[in-house]
Amino acid sequence: MNGDAEQRVLDARLVPAALAVWGATAAGIVFGSGLAWCVAVASGIACAGLAVCVWRWGSTGWIPVLLVACVFGGAFSAVTAWRMADVEAHPLARAAASGGWVTAEVNPTEDPRATASSMGPGQVYFRASVRSVIVGNQHYDAGGAVTVRAPSGLWPETLPGHALTIRGKVSVPSRSDLTLAVITTEGGPLEIGGAPWYQRWAGVVRSRFAEVCAQALAPDAAGLLPGLVVGDTSALSPVVKDNFTAAGLSHLTAVSGANISILLGAVLLLVRAAALDPRIGAALAAVTILAFVIVARPSPSVLRAAVMGTIGLLSLVTGRRKQALPALGAAVIVLVIVMPELAVDWGFVLSTTATGALVILAPVWVDALRLRGWPRWLAEMTAVSSAAFAVTAPVVAAMAGTLSVVSIAANLLVAPVIGVLTVLGALMALLALVSVPAAALLALAVRPPMWWLLSVADRAASVPGANLTVPSGLLGALVVLGLVLVSILLLWNRISRWILGAVLTGLVLALAFHHVFSGGRLAPGWAMVMCDVGQGDGLVLATGDGRVIVIDVGPDPTSMDRCLNMLGVDDIALVLISHFHADHIAGLDAVLAGRSVSAVGVGPMLLPESGFRDVDAAARAHGVPLVGLRAGSTFVLGTVQFDVLGPVLPVPRDVVDADASANDQSLVLMAHTSAGRILLTGDSETAGEASIMRSGIDVRADVLKLPHHGSRTTSKAFLEAVRPRLTLVSAGAGNTFGHPHPQVSSELESLGGVVARTDQGGTLAVYGSVDGSVSVVSVPRGTIFG
Repeated sequence: MNGDAEQRVLDARLVPAALAVWGATAAGIVFGSGLAWCVAVASGIACAGLAVCVWRWGSTGWIPVLLVACVFGGAFSAVTAWRMADVEAHPLARAAASGGWVTAEVNPTEDPRATASSMGPGQVYFRASVRSVIVGNQHYDAGGAVTVRAPSGLWPETLPGHALTIRGKVSVPSRSDLTLAVITTEGGPLEIGGAPWYQRWAGVVRSRFAEVCAQALAPDAAGLLPGLVVGDTSALSPVVKDNFTAAGLSHLTAVSGANISILLGAVLLLVRAAALDPRIGAALAAVTILAFVIVARPSPSVLRAAVMGTIGLLSLVTGRRKQALPALGAAVIVLVIVMPELAVDWGFVLSTTATGALVILAPVWVDALRLRGWPRWLAEMTAVSSAAFAVTAPVVAAMAGTLSVVSIAANLLVAPVIGVLTVLGALMALLALVSVPAAALLALAVRPPMWWLLSVADRAASVPGANLTVPSGLLGALVVLGLVLVSILLLWNRISRWILGAVLTGLVLALAFHHVFSGGRLAPGWAMVMCDVGQGDGLVLATGDGRVIVIDVGPDPTSMDRCLNMLGVDDIALVLISHFHADHIAGLDAVLAGRSVSAVGVGPMLLPESGFRDVDAAARAHGVPLVGLRAGSTFVLGTVQFDVLGPVLPVPRDVVDADASANDQSLVLMAHTSAGRILLTGDSETAGEASIMRSGIDVRADVLKLPHHGSRTTSKAFLEAVRPRLTLVSAGAGNTFGHPHPQVSSELESLGGVVARTDQGGTLAVYGSVDGSVSVVSVPRGTIFG
């Protein structure tokens, strides 16, 4: 076999072992020690059977490979079972189950990340390793990982490695990833020790680099470049983040394996140009990786990126694909040994699959494109982007329920500037240690490629249907995987390529027609969205600073979550629960999961008790504090002012009375927005409406959220007092309650305003204009899987 042919044969013998290690560890973490022991026993039985096969037929073919995989799988199942038993028995985990208070000595493993709130002091949160903990009067020298939440105003600048003593309330973490608990403190650390010298040095590099970017670049670019180069996303604009997500460029907003590949490639090119000894080149490459990991922080995501970037460089720079795949398998095994939590980390899945695509698919596709006459540079760019998209799109669908249809094109367009930005950014960071003005001068060279990168993301995100909503979870992954496979099969054949081109052209035209003439996905600039959650309530108000406030979360776990995904919401300033009925609270856990949420706001009556327990449990599980709102208070979020108008009725003390009057104890707010005054009424009924009007409160509004889904309990006097130009009704199609009531609809019609209903129009978005007019746009049910 000649050299070229040998290079086309991939050595996949370590892949089954890597998958066994990964799968066994993930199963044990997600399902607990009991299942892990079962998998270990089953693997042992399988090992015995395969050993017999090897004894009878010899060590030929794939039987020895499967035997090794079973050995690894069984061993890691046993190790994971042991680890999970330790987690389950850990004093912090036991304390979290009962919601107690603890004192703990911890070392942060990452920089604190801020979540701002106009409702009170903002918060920071970070992951930390535990050194010891005091639960009650018992002191334990026990390790493990926790998430710490604390008030930012009382918290000093904290570096990874600092020795901190903290006291706070513990709660159960929202994800199964070996995190013992969430510790929420009400003050600063009780004691602070020093950070290691190398972390202090890294802190200086990051702060000087951020300073240079802020001085020399526009705000959006100044927030993005530190994230791309050193993983510092603290100043990243929410708008930029949303644009990059919609364009399929989110991997560029933080450190990825590509950054390390580019830096290592630059170092090796300099070594080759200087004709240095290869051993010197290897030493410089090792120093580069070490320095990068320290500056970007040795968090799991950065260590993962370092390993995957090195493997990617091995594949593309040396062309030794046969060695790259075993290296990928070994990397998976080593990373899962060192950081078992990576086995259930979405970023690890994305990095591993993307690196696998780089090793396995991209070279084959490069060869296929070159045979069709493509120049090498274009073939490599296209193959790498397409291969990465093909394997990561199903993962993104499972994770977020979205599919970026502009991802390949956007990545191709920005590919030429990513290397330039990474190298120039690294040089800026190093130069800033010596001279900030000199680094600011170098930043002038960064402006053009940064402008191009931001422009592509903005234009791609604004394409109608750029980021489609698909089912999340396994169903979404299978749907997108099927689409990818069909596309690849059709592209393989010349005739099919013409057919696929015609189909895609028709689809693009159909989507364009749909979005232009029937609403389609929402254009930016909306003031409020009433999500189509069926027979319940779920509203989203834009705060003007890239965040939103969510009011009620629907009657089921999925509807509100899908609406927020469609809107690209991942930063929520406040979730308001108008009252504790199931059709307003059932989606809370899904809304809180995977999003940054500053607080959950509730009214004065914490009944029905079962509903409040559900809300409290969901907030505690995600480490989100509850805040109480009372009539007469006012608060500002972003550019929107909220006046709490009600409830003003006395809070019932008797449980039976409380159940009967829960609707009239709904929070009632007036929001002052770009679409004018919006009156948000929960499920208030006649008594609640009357009490607010008797108190002399001005309830006139441009937009009214019709109380209680349009129930007959809404009085004509209240509608006349509000006299809205636009009324929104949240009701389920074909609901058995008769909502909205025909008489209420008739009374609204007599007032002359516009009425829009979710049971007829689907999700509704309200827009204001400079001339004071208000308009509503709908996203009909069934638009692109949603």
